[in-house]
Amino acid sequence: MSSLDELIRRAKELLSEGHSPGQIADELSLSMETVTWLLTQAKGAAIPKDVHIDWTSVSGQASLLREMASMLLTRYQSSGLASGCDCDEELPGVIVGIAISGIPLATLMASSVDVNLAIYYPTKQSSSEKPVGSISANFAQVTGEHCIIVDDVITSGKTMKEVVKYMRSHGATPTAILVIFDKRGVTDVDGVPVFSLFRISRID
Repeated sequence: MSSLDELIRRAKELLSEGHSPGQIADELSLSMETVTWLLTQAKGAAIPKDVHIDWTSVSGQASLLREMASMLLTRYQSSGLASGCDCDEELPGVIVGIAISGIPLATLMASSVDVNLAIYYPTKQSSSEKPVGSISANFAQVTGEHCIIVDDVITSGKTMKEVVKYMRSHGATPTAILVIFDKRGVTDVDGVPVFSLFRISRID
């Protein structure tokens, strides 16, 4: 079975288990466009240009995940941006984890530097008729805070744009975006600098 066949099988399996296309995109670290193609394989439609990243050998082991979170924080702190933050402390007061894969990374980071933790649920994971993104009321709030946004990967950049817009509209100041993998090769999202450990490029 080819890797493409395996992705198609896995996407359809997740759909049959009740996952939304947005959740499937997160699970497989793929764009929504790619997931839509995997699920429908519309006749005549070109296969989307995307890169599948399987990092379960790290994400499934807490000690390795902790090291990855530490590397991301070091990447940010060594940039000099942290010391230039227009806030009272060296680091912003809240680290925001994007559900699902950004949550464990953000939790480990927030714990290691003793700052508050917020959780953001993106629009693509909403099952309502009019889906919207939101900050969980069960964790720290972001209004009036300087925030670091954390996720595992930037694929299309749509989710990051959504989070940045939400933060600003709710009185927060996003100061940086930290991701392990950057598929877009971007330096910022709507003016918020991006710090990644790996930039993924597709050469056709």
